[in-house]
Amino acid sequence: MPNAEPNAGPTPGPNPSHVRTLVSVHDVMPETLPQVERILELLKREGVAPVTLLVVPGADWGRGDIERLRVFQARGCELAGHGWIHRVDRISGVAHRVHSRLISRNVAEHLALDPIGIHGLIARCHAWFDEQDLGDPALYCPPAWAMGRIPRSRLASLPFRRYELFSGILSAQTGRMHPIPLTGYEADTAFRTPVIRLWNHLNRRRATRRGWLRIGIHPHDLDLRLAEDLRRDLRSFRRHARYCEVGAP
Repeated sequence: MPNAEPNAGPTPGPNPSHVRTLVSVHDVMPETLPQVERILELLKREGVAPVTLLVVPGADWGRGDIERLRVFQARGCELAGHGWIHRVDRISGVAHRVHSRLISRNVAEHLALDPIGIHGLIARCHAWFDEQDLGDPALYCPPAWAMGRIPRSRLASLPFRRYELFSGILSAQTGRMHPIPLTGYEADTAFRTPVIRLWNHLNRRRATRRGWLRIGIHPHDLDLRLAEDLRRDLRSFRRHARYCEVGAP
């Protein structure tokens, strides 16, 4: 594993100009709105559009916070569902414990639920957007991209039309998975930095072969160790797409 310095620049890989990117901002909650606004300003300066905002409905949303989501929509952002409260009160089983240690910490709420609980959480998430007059979101991304133990066949009965998982984008109606490389930048420890940097390097190269890349941004990424890597990726991958374009003719 490389022992790279935090400010060392990544190499995006050959010919990134043909790669279509899906850019999303995760963990949109009332307490993260200032950071989300800052990220959106950066994306605007870099000419990045469209952008998808992954909204956590079970947070303590006030009327003014909902209005800010409407402002984001008016700017062209798409809203998507992202769990319910984005945290767990207990770790359920060995697999969840390992996932929590290595990736998700205490946010992968699907992993603490059985299939009935996951089904109910996703349905409640979608209903919230309608209750707030925020439209009909097509995309759902479970926290930490961890869907849990719900069979994919059950997802077709839920109102979301697409699901973003760790490995790619799943069409709920057809059951088809579209594998798309993913880059992330949430390097808040010395251990995570070289691991995520190596992961991103490999996925940039995969993206140049597949023609697609997902760039997942978390609220505090601009203040973490891979902030410059994120900025460089936004400048390198200039073709942007909507999630609905995945799998389209």
